Amino acid sequence: IDKDALDSQVKDRKIQEAAEEARNEQLANEMKRNDKIMCMLEEKQKNEIRNINKAISEFQKNFQKPETRRDFDLSDPQALKKDKPARVSDHDPRCTVSGLQKFMGEDLNYDQRTKLQKEQFREWSLQQQRDWKNALAEQKYKDDLYDKSRIALDQKTMELQRKEEENKRAACAATKDFNRTQAAELAQKMRWEKFQKMRDDMDEISNLLRGDLLSENPAQAISSFGSHRVVTDRWKGMSQDQLMAIRSSQKQQVLDKQRQKQEELRRDAEWDRQITQAARAQLLLERHQQRLNRERRQALDSINTDLSQEQKSKNIYLKEEEYSNIPTEQYFAQFNTTSR
Repeated sequence: IDKDALDSQVKDRKIQEAAEEARNEQLANEMKRNDKIMCMLEEKQKNEIRNINKAISEFQKNFQKPETRRDFDLSDPQALKKDKPARVSDHDPRCTVSGLQKFMGEDLNYDQRTKLQKEQFREWSLQQQRDWKNALAEQKYKDDLYDKSRIALDQKTMELQRKEEENKRAACAATKDFNRTQAAELAQKMRWEKFQKMRDDMDEISNLLRGDLLSENPAQAISSFGSHRVVTDRWKGMSQDQLMAIRSSQKQQVLDKQRQKQEELRRDAEWDRQITQAARAQLLLERHQQRLNRERRQALDSINTDLSQEQKSKNIYLKEEEYSNIPTEQYFAQFNTTSR
């Protein structure tokens, strides 16, 4: 087993997991920051709507008081206190023709009063048109600002997704290059071991051919320390029992070698299975993250669609209902035509 290669793979795997965790944390921080920006924009929009409503209320309170209305005298609680006698003198301007108090013929101030009423109505109409145009322009500016902020957030989200995919591709390419380098090194090492073994075998064969082992003189293998000992480099051969023992030992070694090889194959298969499971788990996690991102995007699009529909409905109501009922001259001409 190449323990150094395995340790290196484990170390690289830990580094890759740490990098993946850092990228996930960075993505989570970006999503939190985007959510915070969205909350700040919504809060800003609410504050602007609140300020507009407050400004309208202040304007109505300061410049549209009930006392300034033309029909205030119909519902004035102080009308009896403010009322005057029907006639004060012969030159009282309140004496009209229908009151039979002063017979002066037609109303002499009719043209001037009508002119003033038309001028006042014209000023009111122009002021309402200006207010309506300003409200539409401000609403358009807010809609443009909201669309720009939404487009910026979408572009930022797409940029983060693109960077994440690039980092994943770079990590996969680095892992592939590392595995290719490890395989090349292992193949080179095996070729070197095979060459070394072949050279050792050739040296051994050459030594046997040149030595006294293959000679026909059995006496040269007798040791000077006793007949039960032999000189190994001159020994001719062994008995059948010794040969059988050696063959049995060789068979046992072959079985041990096969068992070791099967164990290595089983270990390699286990490593391949674990790598495949890890890759499958990584793929499932990526698919789950993509599904969550897609669901978040769909929810955000649904909320934006609802807000857009609500804004369009409000604009239609303002255009068709709120600013469509404009009084005509006939409406103002019906006042101050009789005495009270």
